[in-house]
Amino acid sequence: MRVAVVPGSFDPITNGHMDIIERTSALFDRVVVLVAANAEKNPSFTPEERVLLIEKCIGKYDNVMVDCFDGLLVDYVKQVGACAIVKGLRAMSDFEYEFQMALYNKKLYPEAETLFMTTSTENLYLSSSGVKSIARYGREVSDFVPAVIADQVLERISQVKGDK
Repeated sequence: MRVAVVPGSFDPITNGHMDIIERTSALFDRVVVLVAANAEKNPSFTPEERVLLIEKCIGKYDNVMVDCFDGLLVDYVKQVGACAIVKGLRAMSDFEYEFQMALYNKKLYPEAETLFMTTSTENLYLSSSGVKSIARYGREVSDFVPAVIADQVLERISQVKGDK
């Protein structure tokens, strides 16, 4: 069985993330969407909340599951027996960072390959931080995140602005 891990902070998951997940699910027997801890980010949702949001979005994919992990990505990849790490790329700036991470991962766990998938044109500009910026001002986000979670994302992020 060929397993791929699609890691990210997914705070929140966007239509761009969903595009990468859907396309990855067509290429692998099993796909794990991994909510990874990122100490450099200030999340709006807890890892457990992000898992629940993603689970609402992936119901139609029989071969996709969600998990969270706080540790080195390669340790998780090895633990689940994955052969690939799939990363979505929007721009060259994404590539520079992701390429460096891929080299670290390959050195630490040579059995897994990192695959870069370019995002679809209609999602090229999407980022979780951009979605949060829009939501902080109470603006509709359903064009940017899966419709099934749009209200929940808007409610949480606009509350964060109100708390400051």
